[in-house]
Amino acid sequence: GYTMTKPKPKVPKTKIQGTIYVMPKEFLLNLKDGRYAKVAVALDLAPGQSDGASATSGASGSGEAAVGTLPEEPVVREIITDTITNQSGETLVSAAGRKSIRAKILTAIRQQTDVKLESVLFPDLTVQ
Repeated sequence: GYTMTKPKPKVPKTKIQGTIYVMPKEFLLNLKDGRYAKVAVALDLAPGQSDGASATSGASGSGEAAVGTLPEEPVVREIITDTITNQSGETLVSAAGRKSIRAKILTAIRQQTDVKLESVLFPDLTVQ
């Protein structure tokens, strides 16, 4: 009976310190095994990294849903497209495979842009 009433140890929950920037348009990509993937991508921006929303808030009436507020978004989209297109469907379906792909994307974005990231997230992913 003691173990049931014993308080559970408190584990501190990790909180996101920066901003989550959800890429405004999903990726629809051909995979190397003849399948395709539909992927939504979000970027966990480091504290202090702007997503550019305040600088372009007046241009929201343009009707272009595919263009986000992150200034480096075209380069980031190219990195994500190049990295995922080279994968197989099985890699994207497995948790270890997705973790590896997210790490590759994170490294490439850090090397090729000025965007300061904590992590890359795939909030929605479909492989067919």
